[in-house]
Parts: sequence; C-alpha cells; structure tokens
Amino acid sequence: FFFFFFFQAEDGIRDVERSRGLGDVYKRQVLYTARSKKFTTEEGLNQAVNTCKSLGIDGIVIIGGDGSFKGARALSKKGIPCIGIPCTIDNDIGCSDYTIGFDTAMNTVIEMVDKIRDTTESHDRCSIVEVMGRKCGDLALNAGIAVGATNIIIPEKEYDFERDIINKIDFIQKTNKKHFTILVAEGVGGTAELAKRIEDRTGISTRYNILGHVQRGGSPTLQDRVMGSIMGSKAVNLLMEGKNNRVVALKGRELVDYDIDEALKMKRKFDEKLYDIAMELSLIHICRCRRRG
Repeated sequence: FFFFFFFQAEDGIRDVERSRGLGDVYKRQVLYTARSKKFTTEEGLNQAVNTCKSLGIDGIVIIGGDGSFKGARALSKKGIPCIGIPCTIDNDIGCSDYTIGFDTAMNTVIEMVDKIRDTTESHDRCSIVEVMGRKCGDLALNAGIAVGATNIIIPEKEYDFERDIINKIDFIQKTNKKHFTILVAEGVGGTAELAKRIEDRTGISTRYNILGHVQRGGSPTLQDRVMGSIMGSKAVNLLMEGKNNRVVALKGRELVDYDIDEALKMKRKFDEKLYDIAMELSLIHICRCRRRG
C-alpha cells in the first residue's frame, strides 16, 4: 500500500506526495486538508473530479465526519469511487460507535485536567474545564469519569444550577474537601458566566479553562493507531472489491460498512447507562469524603 497526501495550494491545485510507509503516518503526519467552499459548487466538484482523473486516482479513502461523507457521496456520483472512515474527536457520527481521534483527545483532556488540578488543590479552588463537543458530550462524559470530576455538564442532559452544582459543592465542603473540578462540553456554553456564578454564590475562588484546539493535536494513542489501521485496511479492501459510496463503521466489536446515504440518516444514541454510572461514581466519591470527614 502507498499513501498519497494532497496539499493545499493557492490556486486550488494540490501537489501529491508519496509516503514511504506507515511509520511516517503514525508520527503525526498532517494531511493539510480543510473545508472548501468551492467544492460545494458544481464547478468546484467538477474540478475535483478532473484533478482525480488527471492524477490517475482510482479511488479515495475520505477521513472525517458527516460533512466529509457528503463530499464523498458527491464524488461517488461523479464516478470517483469513495470510501469514508469516521474520524472526529467528538465521537458524534451516528453510524459508528467509535470515531478515530476520540481516544487521543480524551487522553489529552485527562492530561490537561490533571495538570490544572495541581493548582486547583493547592489554592482550594473550583476549576471549570471546557472541552470540545458542540452537540455531543462524549468527550466531557468519558474524561470526566476518568478524572473524578465533581460535575459533568453536557448538551444531552439539562442541569439545575442550585441542585446539581451548588448543593453538591455545599455538601462536599462539609467533608473538608475544598477543591472542585467541573467538566463542561462546549455545546452547553456560558463557561465564563458559570464560573462567576459559582464564585458569587459560594465564595470559592473559581477559574475557567477552555482547552480549545490542543485537543485536536498531538501523537495518536495506541487505540487510535490500531483502529485507524483496521478501518483503513477495511476501506482499501472495499475499494479493491469494486465497492463505492460506503462508510466503514464500528458497531460493538464488529467492523461493518454502510451505504453513505444510509449512514448519514443514522442518529447517534446517547449512552444513558454511562451517564448514570458517572453520576453514581460522583455520589460514591462524596460519601467516601463524608466518611473521612
């Protein structure tokens, strides 16, 4: 297998570079791709098709989310075979239980929160950490469990300021614990305002941290490297079998593929059980603090 990377150029024409092997990809190879407004037009789409034909490209494996899959579908209809691979740190693609990049982003969040907690503990503060996730709270939920967050606030679940935050902080304070960590998904919004409200209401010095694009970079974790390799292999095999307009997906522990049109219609299911576990663990932690107090 050879890997081709397309680089953006000012005139819209991309140069092609051939990688020597997987090792170069695993070391944070950057594809230099971004959304293109021109591609959404008939002219831009035809230019993309002509470019593929002129370069002798027989098929494309497109890595991304729903927007990328829509682009793959458009190219497929123009005669360029395309296979999609789900890749987004939000883990918000309906057809797949897992998306490449999610585990790497989670580990980055854990590392950042662990570092922030050092100051939170030493200064007896409340730290609010905003992580990515506009419509999907998986990143905040999973990372929140991993770091033992006091609260996890996500778009899928409404929360009450007094009941879910202030009452919990008041109760924990009675156990002599004086530092708190709250994870918030960006889709909830109002992180700065929330920090001010908590400080005004409790008198606890409260700071907010927006992790931003640090979550989108770095060296991939083992899980993402292996899953990316497995999905990539599946995608290439589908192309070699003459398949087109498909998306590779993980369902449970099984690797499957769907027609792109079918995949785009699938709705993501929120993991209610995992959320309940997160809330239970938070209560267990409070009870342990109370016994120690």
